[in-house]
Amino acid sequence: IFTPHVDCGDFVIIVNADKVVLTGNKENAKIYTRFSGYVGGKQVDTPRKIRARRPELLLELAVKGMVPHTRLGRQQMTKLKVYAGASHPHEAQQPTAVTL
Repeated sequence: IFTPHVDCGDFVIIVNADKVVLTGNKENAKIYTRFSGYVGGKQVDTPRKIRARRPELLLELAVKGMVPHTRLGRQQMTKLKVYAGASHPHEAQQPTAVTL
């Protein structure tokens, strides 16, 4: 059953986010821009800098660009859990592994 205005989805757990591979020259040429709101507050990062600081952020930003930019999309993003390593604290919920 699909209803476009209702979040009927489950939680998604992504592990080993630190092993993501970018093809081509995207590791150095792609740019992520944020702005603090102050004068001169524009901050530009490359995937190499983001991977060194917080590797799970690369996947979070990729998925955030794919979901709708609405209240429903923000609610769906709260159900995404990304972890850099293989371990995660959701073992009690007995998640099922999906191989692609």
